[in-house]
Amino acid sequence: MTTPAADPAAPVPDTPTPPSGRSPAPFPGTPAPAPGPAPRRRISGAVWLALAIVYVVWGSTYLGIRVVVETMPPFLSAGARFVVAGVVLAALLAWRHGPAVLKVTRPQLASAALVGLLLLLGGNGLVVLAETSVPSGLAALLVAVVPAWVVLLRTAAGERPGLGAYTGVLLGLAGLAVLTLPGLSGDVRIGGVLTVIAATVMWSAGSFSSSRIPMPRNPFTASAYEMVAGGLGCLALGLVRGEQRGLDPGAFSARSWTAFAYLVLFGSLIAFTAYAWLLQSAPLSLVATYAYVNPVVAVALGALLLHEALTWPIALGGAVVVAGVCLIVSTERRPERTERRN
Repeated sequence: MTTPAADPAAPVPDTPTPPSGRSPAPFPGTPAPAPGPAPRRRISGAVWLALAIVYVVWGSTYLGIRVVVETMPPFLSAGARFVVAGVVLAALLAWRHGPAVLKVTRPQLASAALVGLLLLLGGNGLVVLAETSVPSGLAALLVAVVPAWVVLLRTAAGERPGLGAYTGVLLGLAGLAVLTLPGLSGDVRIGGVLTVIAATVMWSAGSFSSSRIPMPRNPFTASAYEMVAGGLGCLALGLVRGEQRGLDPGAFSARSWTAFAYLVLFGSLIAFTAYAWLLQSAPLSLVATYAYVNPVVAVALGALLLHEALTWPIALGGAVVVAGVCLIVSTERRPERTERRN
């Protein structure tokens, strides 16, 4: 997992330009435009380039995590990665827009810290821990069920996502059941599988709560605080687990260091910047497709580069999960298309 989350089933956070691509509301006194069908927006090359970055880079982070934990402790490495990425992002924001861009209220800071702990300590940190015993491709497919949890959280909050979304949830949970078979059969440790499932619940809770509590209005500022808070949480948990005992950085392989640098630079900075820009420049329904492209990329890279086995439970369960996510995303797209016609 990476940050931030954009679950297709979750409400859209505040951004300067609506993610759907619609123009902002006119100022008072401005004549209303004549009714008529909305023009079809052309998707620019920049949008496709940014989307390709999110597809490939975020899909490859599971591979990167798997390589990092070959020789590095899971929570300490994850914590260091997030703190470094958060500090670098904050420095870039201050350099580009001035220090005032980092100013937030206490409630906003507390909210960003809470979301960061849920997403990065509970969500990403548990995935890093799980990948010490779970193949990267399987972890990505298990994580793909996140939109289904978000639909259930929305239901618990009194929303009614619709029949299509609930059908997608059932498909996602059915696929999840099939994906646990490698753990039940002994091919993969069931503890690792359950750890990823717990991570998806935490990630979903962070994604769901981020749109309902007072977050910083600038998404880049929010993410910087989230990464620092989540990273510090991972470091603290790593110390509690005793990962520092006998720690020898000289024993870390060059392969793990390279993967660590890749996750900081590409996974947490470049891909996130592309993603945040997409939220402001492309239809949300298009951006949300990363949710079912990333697992496919992760499985392919795991099989090609790490020679991870693609067993029938993984292939079948993954296909069912991706189908469920596709159904949830397509259900969420319908209100957007209807709204554009009004």
